[in-house]
Amino acid sequence: MYIKKKSRIAGLSFLIVSGLCAQQVADTSKKIVPDKTALKFNISADGNHYFQVTFLNQTWLRYNESNDGTTQFGKVAPSTFDIGLRRTRMQMFGQITDRTFLYFQFGQNNFNSAYTNTAGNRKFAAFFHDALCEFKTSKDPKNNCLKLGAGLTATNGLSRFSQPSIGSIMTLDVPVFLQYSVDQIDQFDRRLAVYARGQIKKLDYRFYMSNPFPISSNGTTPPAISKNASFVNAGAIINGKGPGINNQYGTYLAWNFFEVEPHTTPYMAGTFLGTKKIWNIAVGGVYQKSATWYLSPDTAGVYKDTSYADMLHFSIETFLDMPLNKEKGTAVSAFAGYYNTNYGPNYLRYNGLMNPATGSTATNLVSSAAFGNSIPMFGTGQVMYAQFGFLLPKKLLGEGNGQLMPFASATYADYEAMQHKSMLMIDVGMNWFIKGHNSKISVDYQNRPTFYKDINGNVQNGSRKSCLILQYQIFI
Repeated sequence: MYIKKKSRIAGLSFLIVSGLCAQQVADTSKKIVPDKTALKFNISADGNHYFQVTFLNQTWLRYNESNDGTTQFGKVAPSTFDIGLRRTRMQMFGQITDRTFLYFQFGQNNFNSAYTNTAGNRKFAAFFHDALCEFKTSKDPKNNCLKLGAGLTATNGLSRFSQPSIGSIMTLDVPVFLQYSVDQIDQFDRRLAVYARGQIKKLDYRFYMSNPFPISSNGTTPPAISKNASFVNAGAIINGKGPGINNQYGTYLAWNFFEVEPHTTPYMAGTFLGTKKIWNIAVGGVYQKSATWYLSPDTAGVYKDTSYADMLHFSIETFLDMPLNKEKGTAVSAFAGYYNTNYGPNYLRYNGLMNPATGSTATNLVSSAAFGNSIPMFGTGQVMYAQFGFLLPKKLLGEGNGQLMPFASATYADYEAMQHKSMLMIDVGMNWFIKGHNSKISVDYQNRPTFYKDINGNVQNGSRKSCLILQYQIFI
């Protein structure tokens, strides 16, 4: 009965969307103008059918004040300096026919001297991030009412930053906590999924269903089951009594008050640098039944009974990106979001972006991963995130020298496992857009908290640490 009910709801939703799409008048008289600045190959004379290739490289130079007790290759390292490739990517995509869209993304991430992810083999890092095919219900190139896709994809339900266009980031990096299961039960925020996405007038929507990967295939040893929730290790389930790996469902709905956002790929932009007038409000959600497990107490108070928890995340956010003075070239970009994240009792995961360290000598860590630049990034609780940037006038640097854009962002998290010791991380920085996002230099100063456990096992605030990063991005 439950499966039939879900099928009826899905069918009804599809009919409603199809009906609304049918009401939109197609305008086939408009032609797509070929972009001569891109590596784009037209398949049809009018440019409506094409295939495009892009390349991106983000190089980081970074000085980091380490979390207390941090070691690098066995040596105590109060601070570190590293050079790394935050992202190196190649995209290949195109509208092959009126209705057929193809998308691939290949590359690697977080490549520095401390890189140990693939059993110490530094040469084995690149992989397919995305591989999907998409069917568009309308033959009109301007009609994005309904697109049906399947494959390995970042199409998501929680946030625009759960599916970010990393080549157009305004801040130095995206808020990675919104990639809520990154490299645990997904492949670097991508999932094997089927989805529907589209735009109906001012509404931008997406729905998906995915088959999560088992955590046992992520390249590291899964944590042992404990009082704190962790993703179910299906390989450890005995006699078939566990829930296995259940499908994941999600939806993201955004209402645009002015222009609608581009809809070529499933990814969502960081900033349009004043070329568009965008303001939207969005809600999103992700659900997976029995995604995590934990030990609960028996009648004698001994933690030995295996229990399961559903993963359920909810979000509400707003995004503003628009020109202020087109003649001067000034623009503003702002974002704010609230997130209720529920992985199960006391779920907590520390993570550090391209962590420059390899271990710790400290014995009072909140998590064994709390070294280097890591923070309590993912957890059951509540998170708020905001960012703001202002694109300064063109004439400031002189004709042909690009534009500057100062920015700031803040993440505030209140996680159950941190005993509600709040986590506040602040970033301030500056972008120099030499040629828009195609060539930019960014500098970022980050200030983050640290935590430790006292002799009674209570979480306490440690000293705050800082990090300075210089990035050069090339994107074509």
